[in-house]
Amino acid sequence: MQDLIILGAGVHSAEMAEIVERVNHVRPTWNLLGYIVPHSEPSETIRNGYPVLGPPAALAEYPQAGLIADNEWPKSLSIPRARLIALIDPATFVSRTAAIGRGCVLYPYCFVGLNARIGEDVFCLSGSSINHDVVLEDRVVLASGVSLAGSVHVEADCYLGQACAVRQYLRIGRGSLIGMGAVIVKDVAPNSVIAGNPGRLLRTREVTGP
Repeated sequence: MQDLIILGAGVHSAEMAEIVERVNHVRPTWNLLGYIVPHSEPSETIRNGYPVLGPPAALAEYPQAGLIADNEWPKSLSIPRARLIALIDPATFVSRTAAIGRGCVLYPYCFVGLNARIGEDVFCLSGSSINHDVVLEDRVVLASGVSLAGSVHVEADCYLGQACAVRQYLRIGRGSLIGMGAVIVKDVAPNSVIAGNPGRLLRTREVTGP
C-alpha cells in the first residue's frame, strides 16, 4: 500500500478520506497518513478520523507519499505534479477506453463513457454523467448530478453547477460558470456566467486559471 496525503481543509477533503476507505475495501491500495491544510496554523488536529499533519511545509517530511487535493486547495500553492494520483470511488463506472489525468477526484455513482477524456485536477461530485467522447480540460469542477451528453467539450477552469445539463456536441468556454439546474442548448463563450432553462447569459467574469 502506498502512503497517501489529502491536501485540503474543506468538507470535501474529509469526504475524500471515506472514498479512500471505500477503495481499500475493494482492494487495499492507500495508506492514508492524513491531511495537509493550506493554513499556516491548522485549526484542528483530527479530521474525520485522520490526523492533520500541518501546513504545506510539512510535505517535506513525507517525500514518498502520493498526493490528492480537494477542489478548494489554493491554486497559488504548488503541488509536486509527479506525486499526484487520481482518486476514483469504486461505485463510479469508467469505460476502459476513457482517460483520466492526474489529480482527478470522482465521487460515487459517476459515469465516464466511451472515449471520454478527462484532464488534470478535475473534481466531480456524485451522480454526474460524463458521456461518450466528452472532453473535460484541466481544473473543471462538476457539482452533483451534472449531465454531459456525448461529445461535449468543457474547457479549462469551468464550474458546472448541480444538476445542470449540456446538450451533445456543445462547447463550454474556458472559465465559465454554469448555474444549478441550467439547461445548455448552445455553445457558451469563455468567461460566461449562465443560468436558467434554456441557459442565458447573466454576466461575464475573469478566467480563474493557474
